[in-house]
Amino acid sequence: MRDEQVKPSRRGFFVAAAVGGAAAAAVTALPGLRQVAPAVAVPRPMPDKGGGYSLSEHVRQYYRTTLV
Repeated sequence: MRDEQVKPSRRGFFVAAAVGGAAAAAVTALPGLRQVAPAVAVPRPMPDKGGGYSLSEHVRQYYRTTLV
């Protein structure tokens, strides 16, 4: 059995530093993701006399993009 010590290289150091930094950033960011609850859209009641079309802000934005 040979007792040789492996010399640390600069490349190995920088790879380890990058992996450690990415892991630290992931650990820091992940707890914040669990605290945010997704927003639940409440459906609007259906109109009594048929239809169902409503001029929402989304529809207005679409109409603005179709203007020539």
